[in-house]
Amino acid sequence: MDLKSELLKSIWYAFTSLDAEKCGKVSKSQLKVLSHNLYTVLNIPHDPVALEEHFQDDDDGPVSNHGYMPYLNKYILDKVKEGMFDKEKFDDLCWMMTMKKNYRVVPKGALLSERDSFKLFCLFNLLSEDKYPLMMILEEVEYLLKKISTAMNEEWDGKLLDDLISQDATVQEEGMSVWTFLELMNAGRLLKVTSAEAFSVALDEVFLEMYHNVLKRGYMWKKGHVRRNWTERWFVLKPHSVSYYVSEDMKDKRGEILLETGCVIETLPDREGKRCLFCVKTQNKTFEMSASDLRQKVEWTQAIQTAFRLQNEGKSSLHHELKLKRRVQREHGQRERSRSSHGSSSSQPDESNVPEAEKTEKNKDRQDMEIESIIQHARELEIKRREAEEKERKKQKEVQMELERQLKEAEMLRDSMQAEMQEKKKEAEQQKKRIQELELTQQKLEAALNMEIQTRLEEEKARTELQSLCVDVYLRPTLKTLEIPQVVLQAEEEKKKQFQLLQEQQKALQSLSVIEEDPAGGADEDTPSALDSASQELQDLQESRQRSHQRLEEVQEKLRNASQHVRHWNVQLNRLMTPITPGDRMQNRQVAKEFCPKKEGALASNEFITKFKNLASQNNEMTEEHQKLEQQQETGHVSDGEEESQ
Repeated sequence: MDLKSELLKSIWYAFTSLDAEKCGKVSKSQLKVLSHNLYTVLNIPHDPVALEEHFQDDDDGPVSNHGYMPYLNKYILDKVKEGMFDKEKFDDLCWMMTMKKNYRVVPKGALLSERDSFKLFCLFNLLSEDKYPLMMILEEVEYLLKKISTAMNEEWDGKLLDDLISQDATVQEEGMSVWTFLELMNAGRLLKVTSAEAFSVALDEVFLEMYHNVLKRGYMWKKGHVRRNWTERWFVLKPHSVSYYVSEDMKDKRGEILLETGCVIETLPDREGKRCLFCVKTQNKTFEMSASDLRQKVEWTQAIQTAFRLQNEGKSSLHHELKLKRRVQREHGQRERSRSSHGSSSSQPDESNVPEAEKTEKNKDRQDMEIESIIQHARELEIKRREAEEKERKKQKEVQMELERQLKEAEMLRDSMQAEMQEKKKEAEQQKKRIQELELTQQKLEAALNMEIQTRLEEEKARTELQSLCVDVYLRPTLKTLEIPQVVLQAEEEKKKQFQLLQEQQKALQSLSVIEEDPAGGADEDTPSALDSASQELQDLQESRQRSHQRLEEVQEKLRNASQHVRHWNVQLNRLMTPITPGDRMQNRQVAKEFCPKKEGALASNEFITKFKNLASQNNEMTEEHQKLEQQQETGHVSDGEEESQ
């Protein structure tokens, strides 16, 4: 049966659905809608003027079926080519147009869903006779029911079909229409079904095999051409190609092998850890594949060889070929039965025809036995394939469960690692903050130490200035304490004697009379001027000494503040010098401190503590010296007071 005949069956249903009066005529407006839909679904350029021109003499009345056929053949069917449209969409369009008026809505909980009804509609058109109205004889009904039973892994029970024939004899003579077939299937009068889901899965498999011409499908390993690695793919074999997908849902197609003239299939020895190898050689490439077991390898090689045979014979469907063979066998059987009945009705049978009749009967029996053996072998292969697929499905399910378990464990491990990382991060932040506090404390303590050292230097400088001031003022207690040289003491004694002599001279001059004023004028002028200069020098020395005492007090105040500052940061340092968790790393940290280098004047912890202790001891010594110096100064103040009082 060619493509045109297949399309006409579906179009006939769409046309009869538009014939509401059952008179074989449809209005032109309805035909326009039908033609437009056919143009669209068949991917043919639409010609809206063609229909008007074809029926320009009959504008008012309806258009007959015979009148529409020439237009349909000329403008639609003659332009259709195989492969340029989706036949399932085309049949779906015709099914939607006809089911609304001829098929009752399937109630919920029924055996057939709407999609299952459409698949049975397509299979009915495939197996129906090429006569209108379309009918399917009981032999083809039985063949389809056996295919569905085999797909469900159940034995065929013909009791229901025998009961139907006994109740309605016209079914055996005329066959049944698609609507009667769907009604009986939905009522469960043709096939005993225990599970609607299992029936739907089996029907889907039979639909792919018979309607879409799928010779075989299943998982195999394929070797890549670029990376040369093995990848598992879902393969679908058709008479003209082998397509392979990522998974069995066939959404992601990865490639296609065109079975052109000259293609061959060869078996390969096991290698690279793969077994049951074979390859398909085309003109350009060689595709290497690995089946799951030896039985699958044999089935795939036989199915691909069947595809080669169909292509060489110019046939596009295996089931069309099988349907024609069954039809030829039925016709041959009818002729044989008619001959046998004609021979038995004769009163004087010819003895010469008896051996020929026996021979024909034997041939028929042999053919029946061959057909039965082929069917039995196909059934066994189908059962084995089902068992293997079930095992493979269970195995894949176990692998999937194992992968899911591993995925859950990995997710739990990832969550635990993330939680541990968060804890480590928080701990690192705390340690970083602690280290920053220690560094800041160290910087402040170093600044305090530098300030104390600067204060000490200033104090030392003040002491030096005070000692030099004491030497200038010629203070005996201070000179004795500071061990001034004897030459300086003698100079002081001489100046003191001169000062006393000047005072006596001043007193003598005051007692002189006015008369003696002129002769002694020159000497008097020299004596008061020397006395004034000595008084002025003494006053300057006292002021300088007072400023030195004031500066010394300021330096002592700074020293006390610096000492307090050092003690404060020393307390802070002792508080922060506690071990940082975890405690087992304290020894390594202490070892690392010994090798901590200096950077920009900063000190390591051990060096800093050592220097701090040395500075503290020096501070104590300087404090003691400072106290001695203050006592000496107080002694000097007392001696100065006594001299001034004298």
